[in-house]
Amino acid sequence: MIEFNTTHGFQIENPTVISSWLERVIDEEHKEVGEVNYIFCDDEYLHKMNVEFLDHDTLTDVISFDYTEGVVVSGDVYISTERVAENAIEFDVSFTDELHRVMVHGLLHYCGYKDKSDEDIVTMRAKENYYLDKR
Repeated sequence: MIEFNTTHGFQIENPTVISSWLERVIDEEHKEVGEVNYIFCDDEYLHKMNVEFLDHDTLTDVISFDYTEGVVVSGDVYISTERVAENAIEFDVSFTDELHRVMVHGLLHYCGYKDKSDEDIVTMRAKENYYLDKR
């Protein structure tokens, strides 16, 4: 089950459509849907988590906690809607497109994709773009 939560009143548009799209991503990656929670928050909230849990004193757009077991994809994806909005401006894309990119990015981590090396980043971006085109 994919759920959407907020710490600051943000509401995702078309949650049923977005949930179905994310479930199709998981299916196409030959995984099963477990419990995936998206938590939309502000910069302050996510920065605090970044410091507390990852020892990173920086702003970020997404932090994901992976609870996947075997092929059952589960986890918590925290997304700063403030960072998404600023990144959308920086990358000259719509807020919705950037939000969906970050959402699928977190999910792809649970499916086994990394983004630490240059090669991993290229693969991750290609997967993001592939699934964004399938919304």
